[in-house]
Amino acid sequence: MLKLYAPIEARRSGFIRAGKLHRVYWEESGNPEGIPVIALHGGPGGGSSPEMRRFFDPDIYRIILMDQRGCGRSTPTSELEENTTWALVEDIEQVRAMLNIDRWVVFGGSWGSTLSLSYAVTHPERVRGLILRGIFLITQSEISWFYQSGASRLFPDAYERYVAPIPEAERHDLLHAFHRRLTGEDYKTRIQAAKAWACWEGETITIQGPTSRPKRFEEDNFADAFARIECHYFVNQGFFPRDGWLLDRAAETLQDIPGFIVHGRYDVVTPLSSAWALHKAWPISELQIVGGAGHSSLEPGIVDKLIRATREFGRRFAD
Repeated sequence: MLKLYAPIEARRSGFIRAGKLHRVYWEESGNPEGIPVIALHGGPGGGSSPEMRRFFDPDIYRIILMDQRGCGRSTPTSELEENTTWALVEDIEQVRAMLNIDRWVVFGGSWGSTLSLSYAVTHPERVRGLILRGIFLITQSEISWFYQSGASRLFPDAYERYVAPIPEAERHDLLHAFHRRLTGEDYKTRIQAAKAWACWEGETITIQGPTSRPKRFEEDNFADAFARIECHYFVNQGFFPRDGWLLDRAAETLQDIPGFIVHGRYDVVTPLSSAWALHKAWPISELQIVGGAGHSSLEPGIVDKLIRATREFGRRFAD
C-alpha cells in the first residue's frame, strides 16, 4: 500500500488581494518546472495543511496550495462577506494567472471536490485533469443527510453532542438554528455552536468514529471559521442556481477531461451515492471505491488510491 511522500517545505508563498475585503494566502512547493497542480482544501473553511503537499511527488509536480477566503492564513478570519463559491473560483484563476500557468491538474477532497468541479465546469480549458476524493455536490439531500437526519442513525452518540446547543423546539431545522447562532452577536454562544458543529464532522470523518477526532476541531479559532463558513455556504446552497446544478454541468462539460474519483465505501459525511452519480455522468472518469475507509483523506486506503492517481497523471502528463 502506497504512503504519503516525505514532508516538504513551501518554496515560496504570498498573498493575493481578493475583492475589497480579503487577502488570500498561496504557496508553491516541489519542482518549479514540474506538472502544475493546485490542491484545494475542504470545509469550506478548513484551510490547507502541510500534508496536502505529500500526495505529490515533489520531483514531478509543481504543487500549489491556497487558503480559501476567511480561513487558514487568509484574512480576515471567518469573514462571510464576499465569500461565495464564485469568488473562490475567481481567486483560483487569479493565482493561476499570477503564476503564469496555462493548464494544471486540479486536486480536491470533500468541499475541495465541490470547488474543483465548480472551477472545472467554468474554466475547462484550464484543466488538464481532475483528482477528486469524497465527492460533495452540495445538494439538499446531502446537507439533510449529514446535518439533519441520516448520519445521526450511525453516530447517535456524536449526534447527541452535535445538537446539544440547540433547544428541542429548533431541532426540526438544525442548519438554520446553527446559522442564527454562528452569525449572532453573542460570542460565547457562537463558539459553543461552532465547536459542536465542527466536532460533529471531526467525530465522523473516519471509520473509527469519535475516538479519532482531530484535536483542531476543538480549537476556538479553527472551529469558528470552519463552522461559520460551512454553514454560510450550506444555507446558500453553495451559491448554485438550483439544486443539482453542479452535477448537470459536470455531465455537460467534463466529457473530455480525464479524472480519478476516490471515495470511501463507508463515508458518512459525503455518502458514496454522490461519487457514483458523478462517475455515471462523467464516464471518462475512473472511480475507486475504497473498502474499509470513511471520509478522511488520511485513511490508508484513501492515501493509496490518491497517490496512485497522482503517479498515473505524472506519467501521463510528463513532457
